Amino acid sequence: MKFHSVLIVVLLLFITGCGTINTVVREDAVTKRHLKELNSYCESIPRVYSGASYDFCTLYGPPAPGYGRNDSSLVVQYIADVVVSGLLDTLLLPYTIYRQTRDGNIYIK
Repeated sequence: MKFHSVLIVVLLLFITGCGTINTVVREDAVTKRHLKELNSYCESIPRVYSGASYDFCTLYGPPAPGYGRNDSSLVVQYIADVVVSGLLDTLLLPYTIYRQTRDGNIYIK
């Protein structure tokens, strides 16, 4: 039973492209590139709760042509991503507070 629970969480992380993984584990340049590709209007992301901020920034931009953002599967995907990112952001809070004081925000533009 535990194995299935872990497998589901891992699959959610990979399926949703977890915002926390994109902002904490990967380099800042990767985060910048992803949000620029999405034409996000966000100018910066704080490192504290950066995964949830990243998720909201992915929604803050013009819709991609031929890619409806009101598709129900996308809504479920974004909700799952925000929940997982929020949980991981909370667990990583001591580290992200340290990075915020040392490096500041992740600037996109």
